[in-house]
Amino acid sequence: MKVVLFCGGYGMRMRSGPDDDVPKPMALVGPRPLIWHVMRYYAHFGHREFVLCLGYGAHHIKNFFLDYRETESNDFVMRDGQVELLSTDISDWSITFVQTGIESPIGERLRRVREHVEGEEMFLANYADVLTDAPLDVMVDRFAASDAGASMMVVPPESTFHCVDLGEDGRVSGIVPVSEMPLWSNGGYFVLRQEIFDHIPENGDLVADGCVELAKEGKLLAYPYRGFWKPTDTVKERFALNDAYAHNNRPWMLWDKGPDRVPVAMES
Repeated sequence: MKVVLFCGGYGMRMRSGPDDDVPKPMALVGPRPLIWHVMRYYAHFGHREFVLCLGYGAHHIKNFFLDYRETESNDFVMRDGQVELLSTDISDWSITFVQTGIESPIGERLRRVREHVEGEEMFLANYADVLTDAPLDVMVDRFAASDAGASMMVVPPESTFHCVDLGEDGRVSGIVPVSEMPLWSNGGYFVLRQEIFDHIPENGDLVADGCVELAKEGKLLAYPYRGFWKPTDTVKERFALNDAYAHNNRPWMLWDKGPDRVPVAMES
């Protein structure tokens, strides 16, 4: 299936300074940017046709792939001045680069690449800034067996805040971490059918418009997941991922794991 990646936002909360014009998916985790890790995840499950919805800082993403150096993440032999790769990252990928506007919301970006997913009964979509080890094949199979128009992975809230239960007299009867409450948030991994385009108006949003309308019709499927899932909305979160990579704690890198590795099961 084709994979649509939304990678044109400003990423204001990740900025380290006023002159930092790098889009969020290009923030480094180890020696490679976030978008590379996300694409390797999809490629691991056999999905190697990508449509990039570009916007702010598009030249950074284009230049990364135009100047891509396989030797940075693959073993190779150098003989008589020639390089022979022993493995490859992206040689079997197809990547379509589409400028979808600087200010466009996610839904509008999707509308502007519609022609590139025409003919696809189902396709995948992602914000290109969240890493997970979720079993994508299970998520896709579950969606394929349904009549839903869209499926979204949902995860427990990442907030470190606590919710406080108060009695009428102001006495506290309980304190519960937000992450332990029966709440779920958008995890950023979508499986979609063409029907989604019928519910996104011009300059609309994928979730607030498309998914909300499908939910009203009972045609939005959720995939609850409590396994590894990490966003990069802030500088702190990006540094945490970098630190995890540096200490070889990389659960999202399924392509580096053995074939018998099984992620945490879907929430029942």
